[in-house]
Amino acid sequence: MVLNRRSGGRDLVRPSATRQIAQIAQAAAVSEATVSRIINRKYGVSPATRQAVEKALKQVGYERPLDNRLVVMLTPNLKNPIFALQAERVENELNPYGLTTIICPVYPGTPRERDYVESLVDAGVAAIVFLSSSNTLRDEDHRVVQFVESRGIPYVSINGGFPETEAPVVSTDDWRAAEPAIGHLHDLGHRRIGLLAGPTGNLPADRRVEGFLRALDRRGVDNSEEFVVRQHFNIEGGQQAATTLLAQGVTGIVASSDEMAFGAYRAAERAGLSVPKDISVVGYDDSPVLDFIGPPLTTVRQPIERIAKNVARIVTSLISNRTVATEEILIEPEPRLRGSTAPVAIGT
Repeated sequence: MVLNRRSGGRDLVRPSATRQIAQIAQAAAVSEATVSRIINRKYGVSPATRQAVEKALKQVGYERPLDNRLVVMLTPNLKNPIFALQAERVENELNPYGLTTIICPVYPGTPRERDYVESLVDAGVAAIVFLSSSNTLRDEDHRVVQFVESRGIPYVSINGGFPETEAPVVSTDDWRAAEPAIGHLHDLGHRRIGLLAGPTGNLPADRRVEGFLRALDRRGVDNSEEFVVRQHFNIEGGQQAATTLLAQGVTGIVASSDEMAFGAYRAAERAGLSVPKDISVVGYDDSPVLDFIGPPLTTVRQPIERIAKNVARIVTSLISNRTVATEEILIEPEPRLRGSTAPVAIGT
C-alpha cells in the first residue's frame, strides 16, 4: 500500500507493502523513496521515471488502496438537474468503496478548474472525474489535464475525452441521440424538423448535430442543414433558436437539452402556437421535472445510471493500478414519450 495517514509530514506505508515497494524500486532501477513519491503522487519526478515506476507497479501487481481517498468531480454547474443527478449517481457508486467524492462546479476551460485540482491534490486525490467539463471543449487549452497527468493522477471523462491524451471515457452515444427523436416525429408525419443545437466546438453538441443530419438523410429529407440553429444549452438559448426555426416553418423541434426545449415552449407561446397541436417538441436528458410541466415533455434520456456504474468500475480499477481500456464506451440513449408531440397538423 500507500498513503494511509499523515504524521509529521511523512506518508505512512503499511509494513506489509515494504517488500513490494523494494521489488518495484529494483524493477524500475530507482530508489524506494522515488517509488513512494510516485505512489503518493508527489512533485519532483520526471515523466520518464514516473512511467518506469508505474510500469513496475503493474508488473509487481501492486494495488493502491481505495480507503481514505478523495475523488474530485469537475462539472459545469449543479443548477442543471442532469448534472446534479449524474454527480449524485457517480457518488453513490463510489461510496461503497470508501471513496469520498468532492463535487466542484466550474466553468469549463477556465483557471478555476485547475485551481480546484491544485488546491486538493495534496489532500490525497485518488482520481479525477471530468463530468461534461473541459473534456467537452474541442479547442480549449487543457492545462488542467496536463497538470493531472504530471502528478500521475488517474482520471476518467464523461461525455467526451481530451483529444491529446489517452484516458478512459464513458459517454452517452450522442451520434444516436437524434435517431429516436427523428424517428418518432417522422412517424407522426413531420418532415420539417429543426434542431436546437449547442455551441460549435462543444463535443456532445457537434456529435448530436452529426447524428441529426444522418437521421434525416436516411429518411430522404433534403437541406436538413438549414434547420440546425446553434445556441447555448439553456432556456434563453433554446428560445432564441426556436424562434428562428418557427420563422422557417418547422413543425417539429428536437432540442439538445431539456432546458432548450423549455425555451422552445416559450418561443411557441409567444408566437401564438400551441404545443403539441401546432408544434411538436422533443427534449434531451430526461430531467426529473418533465412529468410536471405542461405539456409533459417527450425527451431522449441520458442513461446516467449505466454511465455511473461504468465510471465507478473504471475509477476503482485505475486507483488500484489495474489496466483499463481507453476506448470510449458509448451507451445508447432511450426515448421517453410524453405529451409534447402529436401528429403533424393537416395542411402543414
